[in-house]
Amino acid sequence: MARKKSFTALVGEYSSLAFLLPAATCVGWGLGHLVDKALGTTHLYVAGLVLGSVAGLVELIRTVTRDTGDDDS
Repeated sequence: MARKKSFTALVGEYSSLAFLLPAATCVGWGLGHLVDKALGTTHLYVAGLVLGSVAGLVELIRTVTRDTGDDDS
């Protein structure tokens, strides 16, 4: 039997989701930009931007499915 979370714990968890996707996207862009500077290229930041966005979206979906109990595993 699962314990119910308090209201403040739920507010904290769901408000962190609002920052998850933009933060992951910015980190991906930043890492891609650093790799671009290190290698002297001009296009790898796009790959970092896409990978960061995908990683943020995957984590968002995993968190929501875990909290709603729709996980089939």
